[in-house]
Amino acid sequence: MNRKRLPKYVSEFRDRHGKWRVRFRRTGQDDYYFRSVPWSPEFMQEYQACINKENAPAIAIGEARNVHGTFGWLIAMYLISPEFLRLKQSTQFVQRSSYDRFRQKHGTKRIGTIERQHIKAIIGGMHTTPHAADNLLDLIKKLMAFAVDMGIRRDNPAIGIRGFNKQTDGIHTWTEGEIAKFREHWPIGSKQRLAMELALNTAQRKSDVVEMGWQHVSADGIAVVQRKTGTRLLIPLTDDLLVVLKNTPRDNLTFLVTEFGKPFTAAGFGNWFRDCCNQAGLPQCSLHGLRKAAARRLAESGKSNQQIKAMTGHKTDYEVARYTAAADQKLLARQALGMESEQKVSNLNGRLDNPPHKSLKRKDT
Repeated sequence: MNRKRLPKYVSEFRDRHGKWRVRFRRTGQDDYYFRSVPWSPEFMQEYQACINKENAPAIAIGEARNVHGTFGWLIAMYLISPEFLRLKQSTQFVQRSSYDRFRQKHGTKRIGTIERQHIKAIIGGMHTTPHAADNLLDLIKKLMAFAVDMGIRRDNPAIGIRGFNKQTDGIHTWTEGEIAKFREHWPIGSKQRLAMELALNTAQRKSDVVEMGWQHVSADGIAVVQRKTGTRLLIPLTDDLLVVLKNTPRDNLTFLVTEFGKPFTAAGFGNWFRDCCNQAGLPQCSLHGLRKAAARRLAESGKSNQQIKAMTGHKTDYEVARYTAAADQKLLARQALGMESEQKVSNLNGRLDNPPHKSLKRKDT
């Protein structure tokens, strides 16, 4: 046989018995050994089936190094399943990282022998990082549900297990003082100031901020299609953002570019902006904290949840509540009573001396 005449991914070799064999070998797929003579109609049907991954199916990620029936094997199968592949790419990235860490520690354990007490021990051992523990518990529940669907288990032992649900403020929300300090350190005309104003005045995620450019700007505002959710928004231009944009050149596809003139990736942008915050003396601040600060500002100005969602793109009131948790309670309480934020309680002493009251009449019995 002449190897040069064989189709792509096809090669010939002599096996240990001295017999010539023709093999399909392609990265990411199983090997396939042809039954027909090269270039015959039957051979071409086999070859096309290999190209279509029918005769030579795709290899599950990590399947070769994971024993069937272990968590490592199950995770490899889940990562190529429709349940996982239909998730947003950003969600896939986060979950894949978590599953990889879990596989490194528990990948050799058998799926069929895992019980509730084992899962509780794993989660309990992460008490110093309660949020990470709760996130891992959610992923284990999904993974075990996948095992049930595949017929590997009859039950999901993770159902009903409660995590820490530790209530914290999460990512730090920028205060007005911190916003002012950043502006003082990074003047108008700097890339750092542009990044901050874009994030703060549009209330968008870093994955959306890095894609903004002059082509998205109109008299009505900045058009955004959120990468995470696909939500379409039109964000009005604030005065603060207009001033900064007037000092932004129009020679790049995106407003923000790297030192090499290329658009940022979302992860690279987040890391770069973290350094900008550190240089401004704000190590506790991050880009996502500006999104929360934008929501806080809207809440403190008396905007409704529907109005806030129109800016942030959130779908539920619960999501808005998480982002507006840092809103000034004192200010909101005064607004709830119809009091102006700058109103002084000048007659406080008189009100305490003569409090309004109702007389209580005793009923005769």
